[in-house]
Amino acid sequence: MLNSVSVSISEDDGDVVGRTRVRPRHRRKKTWPGGRREILPRAARAAIRWWPVLLFIPVIILLFEISRVGRKLPDDDRPNLSASSKEEESPRNLNRLDRMTRVVHGVRKPCLKILNAEQIEKLEFPASAEADFPAKSVLYKVETGEHHVEGNGTFLPKTETTRFNLFTGYPTLGEREQSFKVNETAAVHCGFYSERGGFKIPDADKDYLKTCKVAVSTCAFGGGDDLYQPIGMTYASLNKVCYVAFWDEVTLSSQKKNGKVIGEDQFIGKWRIVVVKDLPFSDQRLNGKIPKMLSHRLFPNARFSIWVDSKSQFRRDPIGVLEALLWRTNSVLAISEHGARSSLYDEAKAVIKKHKATPEEVEIQLHQYRQDGIPDEKRLNGKKALAEASVIVREHTPSTNIFMCLWFNEVVRFTSRDQLSFPYVLRRLKIPRVNMFPVCTRKDLVNSMGHTRKVKPLVKQTS
Repeated sequence: MLNSVSVSISEDDGDVVGRTRVRPRHRRKKTWPGGRREILPRAARAAIRWWPVLLFIPVIILLFEISRVGRKLPDDDRPNLSASSKEEESPRNLNRLDRMTRVVHGVRKPCLKILNAEQIEKLEFPASAEADFPAKSVLYKVETGEHHVEGNGTFLPKTETTRFNLFTGYPTLGEREQSFKVNETAAVHCGFYSERGGFKIPDADKDYLKTCKVAVSTCAFGGGDDLYQPIGMTYASLNKVCYVAFWDEVTLSSQKKNGKVIGEDQFIGKWRIVVVKDLPFSDQRLNGKIPKMLSHRLFPNARFSIWVDSKSQFRRDPIGVLEALLWRTNSVLAISEHGARSSLYDEAKAVIKKHKATPEEVEIQLHQYRQDGIPDEKRLNGKKALAEASVIVREHTPSTNIFMCLWFNEVVRFTSRDQLSFPYVLRRLKIPRVNMFPVCTRKDLVNSMGHTRKVKPLVKQTS
């Protein structure tokens, strides 16, 4: 045909034409699958799926921080605290005055109901709560020139050793048994047996101790603990209460390094410091039992006393505490129930497990207690049969004075773990009007700091 033109296209030419028509692709940025609107739902689904792991991570971080903060510095790395900076660098729970509470029948109540300052100021000391106890007076045995043979088997069953010495005297098992049979006039061993027995106190301090009518006391032997100033007292109590801390020369030296220096008036803050020389025991725990249990011997004219372990800071008004724990309950002795156990036999197992005494000496003590008919019971007069003895509040009466003497003799004769011997003496002596208050009350009385460092045994000089 004249009007038509035929054009032939080869395959190669087709490829060229095709290539000229293809648009170049631009590389796009990758986006989250499903678009931005899918991010939040996907995150929510992942959180729901993995919530146990997400919850566990902050717990691990928190535990790590607690362990790091709780880790103590070695003694050489501890900073020396001057008097002006000791409050700022004190432990984190120092000077806490908040009230402890507990839930009783579904209602939260205070652990310790203490009077306010105005009510405390108007308080007068009541008549003694002592009643229904046969002993009306107590005589303390002293050296009479008799010779005693140490190592006699009658002192300690199944052994030929004894920790009795010239400070304690040498009570035999027969005398021990007789001491629990109380008559109108009781005669007991109660420390300070001989002038050569040790525990020497300067005359000026003896004169001061005689002036105390109400005493709050503590002790630190061997430099084991720091000194914590009492808090929470009223002005009325400051004029009626003595605060006395018994130290040895080791503690005196270690406290000087921490900036706690005794003033010319023999005080550090509220505490009168009494430095004791010639401690009678190589075991510093036994030395600490002397001011703890024999306050009626150290404060001969005091009517009331409150003992506070050196690991604690007393944080309540002493007169208010006497009113709450003794006068209001018509008691002569107040001590807290044990927080973990109720039976002395269970406590004996814990003492051995924690290496606080050897199995042999614990078994000697338990053997004697079984022979004396002490049952493995967890309750005594409706309360726990086991006490936690870091705070002791008492009136100095014949019943409590005898109780403390016999308790002290038990920790010397057997182990220094006083929780083991407390229920034994309480069952045998049967003193009335003992207030075993709950653990939360004890926590309200003190801020617990814990022991600062381990105390080494005292090296006794031999002549």
